[in-house]
Amino acid sequence: MMKKEMSSSTEILSSRRLFLKGAACVAATTIIGNPGIAQAAKGSFYPSRKLAFHNLHTEEKLSLTYFDHGHYVSDAVHDLSYLLRDHRSGDMHAMDPELFNLLDDLQASLGGNKTFQVISGYRSPATNKMLSKTSSGVAKKSFHMQGKAIDIRVVGVDSRKVQKAAISLARGGVGYYRHSDFVHLDTGNVRSW
Repeated sequence: MMKKEMSSSTEILSSRRLFLKGAACVAATTIIGNPGIAQAAKGSFYPSRKLAFHNLHTEEKLSLTYFDHGHYVSDAVHDLSYLLRDHRSGDMHAMDPELFNLLDDLQASLGGNKTFQVISGYRSPATNKMLSKTSSGVAKKSFHMQGKAIDIRVVGVDSRKVQKAAISLARGGVGYYRHSDFVHLDTGNVRSW
């Protein structure tokens, strides 16, 4: 009797597994066979990401969606890299998209829909060298030269609060410059100063 019950349980378990495998195959076939469904499914897992900037040196303003339907929007990433160019030399460098994700997560932790005032984005090696001679706060091998750093203020939010929120994300470097009232963010190792 016991043997028959175990056999019956095994059969039920086997039937459930077969049913689930079959359902998964049908779903996969439906999605693969219909690109619209696949894109909609993919997009639902990856919400759109939007950022707004005001470059204080060039007075340029930009608000856009840089990530949509599971992909970076190449024109938007280019426009952001242009906005964050070295304002002294005009040199542009591709910015690290992870920096944009960090900023998006930071704005969410601050209540969403914030405008970032840009103090510094990309820095050419020549600009960085010049700045490092006049300021002890400029690293000789700065992440700014790799497009992996930004110095910001957030409209309507105290910079000390921005620093604390960025540190709580535990992603990259966070520096607070009280006298100049800005926060440095980068996509390097987790550290703060």
